[in-house]
Amino acid sequence: MTAGNVALATVVADAPKPASKSKPVAATEGFIQKPHFPTLIFQNDLQQCNDLNKTLLDLIYAERDSGRTHNKSNTAELGSWHSATNLHKNSDYAAILAEINSALARISDDLSYSKDHVLKVTSMWSIINPPGNGNRAHCHPNSLWSGVYYVQAPENAGNIEFTDPRTALVMNQPKYETKKKRPRECWTKANFKPVPGRMIIFPAWLYHGVASNLSKEIGRAADRIIISFNVNQVKK
Repeated sequence: MTAGNVALATVVADAPKPASKSKPVAATEGFIQKPHFPTLIFQNDLQQCNDLNKTLLDLIYAERDSGRTHNKSNTAELGSWHSATNLHKNSDYAAILAEINSALARISDDLSYSKDHVLKVTSMWSIINPPGNGNRAHCHPNSLWSGVYYVQAPENAGNIEFTDPRTALVMNQPKYETKKKRPRECWTKANFKPVPGRMIIFPAWLYHGVASNLSKEIGRAADRIIISFNVNQVKK
């Protein structure tokens, strides 16, 4: 899938919206919902990714087996592995970098970013998380956007979870209908399932964590393997 298929998770702030889906409010009543300050999360699923992922798997395992490592927030004691953060400078990763750049160009266009600037990957790394490994909630300082690409993700590999950054979380929380789905505008967390070929791009300041890998696969097939990256806007 090209960047033209990036799903834009946003709301048009000035578009009238009924207060209730079950009981629409007539526009003549002047009662409309106007969402502001949305948090944008982009999802881009690559359709033809089998060959790309196989190549990336070989590269990532070769990198790990070489002994090169750069432990950061992962749990090395449980077998988790984190590469160096300069993979975007390695020509072996040019294919996935091209897919990322294509998505970033679409984001720049969708958000009307300055034509004199470009979104550029400033750091990129790989992570191998065997069963039992997860990641605590964190954000990525000194970046504009961050992203993850799933190279391998067996069943129950662990969802990525984003947390509502607004101060409403520490204020009084409303009560909701227990057997009714809460409106998306009222969610305080959002989860994305890891799928091979899926790319997720989100604001670098947005706190996110990853559930433990509970895969029951055997050997390397049980590993959750990702490419992560940080992005900044630079002048052309």
